[in-house]
Amino acid sequence: MFQRLYRWTLSLAESPRATPALAAVAFAESSFFPIPPDVVLVPMALANPKKAWFYAGVCTLASVAGGIVGYGIGYFLYETVGLWLMTLYGYVNKVEALRVFYDQWGWLFILVKGLTPIPFKLVTIVSGMLKYNLLLFIVLATITRGARFFLLAAILNQWGEPIKRMLDRHFAVFMAIIAACVVGGFWLAGRML
Repeated sequence: MFQRLYRWTLSLAESPRATPALAAVAFAESSFFPIPPDVVLVPMALANPKKAWFYAGVCTLASVAGGIVGYGIGYFLYETVGLWLMTLYGYVNKVEALRVFYDQWGWLFILVKGLTPIPFKLVTIVSGMLKYNLLLFIVLATITRGARFFLLAAILNQWGEPIKRMLDRHFAVFMAIIAACVVGGFWLAGRML
């Protein structure tokens, strides 16, 4: 099953739908979807290494755009959609503690959490809910998401062939690591939020 997914992702990289698919996943992950864009970005960048930087840029822009939607959910729809998402992820009881923290350290929270496996949608929704400065949020989200995706592009550019050979043989392990990062990110967010 994982090998089919890997082959499909590699073939997607060569299709005209590659960039829109990557953008859709990066956008959705920043606002409501639990799967990180790395699952699509890595195989696409390996299939077409010359476009790794371009793909990182697409991920960054789409992730920030999705982050603005997540911010809007927290800002305008917290009592309905935002509260439902926070309840779904188990973080509704930690909101008041965040208010105090955000007043002093909101900028650091956004920068650090954007680099970690903690789901970025939690950061975007909380930022909107706490009415963090939108312009500063966009700047910080661009910095942190860009750093994450461009660092990944640099790694794939430098060691792409060995990574591709490893993924050709062990894509299921890669997917398990991604799944562990997602689950671990939610667990860690539950401990830290």
